[in-house]
Amino acid sequence: MIIALLADIHANQEALTACLADAKRRSVDRYIFLGDLVGYGADPAWAVDRVTEFTARGALAVLGNHDSAALGTPESMNETAQEAIEWTRPRLNAAQRDFLKRLPMTVTHGGRLFVHASAYEPPQWHYIGTPHDARQSLGATTAEQTFCGHLHMSMVYHLSLTGKLIEFEPVSDMPIPLLRGRKWLAVIGAVGQPRDHNPAACYALLDDVRNTLTYIRVPYDVETAARKVREAGLPAILATRLERGY
Repeated sequence: MIIALLADIHANQEALTACLADAKRRSVDRYIFLGDLVGYGADPAWAVDRVTEFTARGALAVLGNHDSAALGTPESMNETAQEAIEWTRPRLNAAQRDFLKRLPMTVTHGGRLFVHASAYEPPQWHYIGTPHDARQSLGATTAEQTFCGHLHMSMVYHLSLTGKLIEFEPVSDMPIPLLRGRKWLAVIGAVGQPRDHNPAACYALLDDVRNTLTYIRVPYDVETAARKVREAGLPAILATRLERGY
């Protein structure tokens, strides 16, 4: 089975549409959404409706911190993120808010753990930006493989048989063998707002038969997505980030 992992959509219709089309061409069997459907982008209602459609057909999804904030939960955010959330809230209807309310913090499937941020204290939304963060997350779960988003950049960590933590940046379209007997943590880059100096949308493909993980970069209509952000009256920096990829 080929599973598409999509994190940090952030209300970017153009990016998600491009990733879903790419995944369809690759004959994906299942979709898992790793949180932050909304926030930053100009199409929050569309993004929630699209993921709702996929979950009705068997996709899995978890809650992200921006999703939680859109429901009115106090979350620690910078001024720009908070402004985008306040813009987002009145643009979600009752059904869309109800869908977000029902999203779990974590999902376990096939012995794998799926979470928006760290497996260590998921409601605290810890970033995995250092080896220490990765080790803390790996130590918080018995799952052999953990997949998350939140950072908007891609990174893979694993614990060797001797307990040594190894980290590396994945290369697009290069399958990573997830060797058995080791604990793996994959931070999936963002669909809707990459921050690794590459504006192309990012998602990943998990092959649970070959036990490989492949990161995919998908060019999309960044110009339209950025224009819609500006026209919506959202902070201009959010459009600039899309154009620059950071």
